[in-house]
Amino acid sequence: MTITKYIGMDVHKESISIAVMNSTGKLVMECVIETKASMLLQFIDGLRGDVHITFEEGTWAAWLYDLLKPHVSEVVVCNPRKNALLKDGSKSDRIDARKLAELLRGNHLKPVYHGEQGLRTLSIACAGIQVYAPRHRSEWLGRISEAGVRRRAEHCYEQLDVLRLLRQQVRRDLLLESKKHQAWRLLGLIPGIGPIRAALLIALIQTPHRFRTKRQLWTYSGLGLETHDSAQYRVVEGQLQRSKKPVTLRGLNQDHNHDLKDIFKGAATRASSSRGPFHDFYEHLLAQGRKPTMARLTLARKIAAITLIVWKKEVRFDASYLKLQAA
Repeated sequence: MTITKYIGMDVHKESISIAVMNSTGKLVMECVIETKASMLLQFIDGLRGDVHITFEEGTWAAWLYDLLKPHVSEVVVCNPRKNALLKDGSKSDRIDARKLAELLRGNHLKPVYHGEQGLRTLSIACAGIQVYAPRHRSEWLGRISEAGVRRRAEHCYEQLDVLRLLRQQVRRDLLLESKKHQAWRLLGLIPGIGPIRAALLIALIQTPHRFRTKRQLWTYSGLGLETHDSAQYRVVEGQLQRSKKPVTLRGLNQDHNHDLKDIFKGAATRASSSRGPFHDFYEHLLAQGRKPTMARLTLARKIAAITLIVWKKEVRFDASYLKLQAA
């Protein structure tokens, strides 16, 4: 009797987590392998029976589909937006692989179309930024054996060169326009903000008087803390009393301006790694036992609060604001 196997793969740049289930839903194998063609084919060759494989649509999906299609009975590239089960419960690479295998076995996946094999042969590991450098382009292009794919890669390089020139022109235009606003010079003096972020702040916020308090700006910028409180009152000796149970934090607010959040988080990252009052403030938070991610978040909130002070009062940045404003 033919043994049917259902394989779920959680694919990443350097590794793939694999879960193998049989037709009854029993997990018969789990492993993690390197994201390489030779490793994948070696794994598939070691399996017996009617093999069905699934993984989510993503950067590696086209390459994986072409690689595995000739060696198994079925390859299902599924739509991650339709996999509600993956968002339920705990999450890890191993758990996601198991869930994908179970969904495949139950025929609950929404497939994404992938065409015939052999239309995509570009698959070169290129971590880092060296692949974009002009002096290394010949080396990278030389690794592509298929002429059509190499030609498309050349066009991508040409497009990148044009965009770099356009980016410089847009940068000059942005700075030229932003210099017309008095607040631009003041905001640019805040450590971590600089001329470009100052220009973007003016474009996105327009006027600081939209925000009565710093907390309103935090919420608008995605730096506000969401809390959860339930069963706030209880009956004690026949009287209603407010519960002393502490309010629990649920993370940062989700409904916000993503561009502003990027500005303040980017400013915090820059300021925390450069000499100055913000760096000292960040180091003090670490010395108190704060995790680096939480320390940078606190610094981002501090920078947002100081931005509001400088802009509203039309004053230069002063390190004393670090003590006056809580974040």
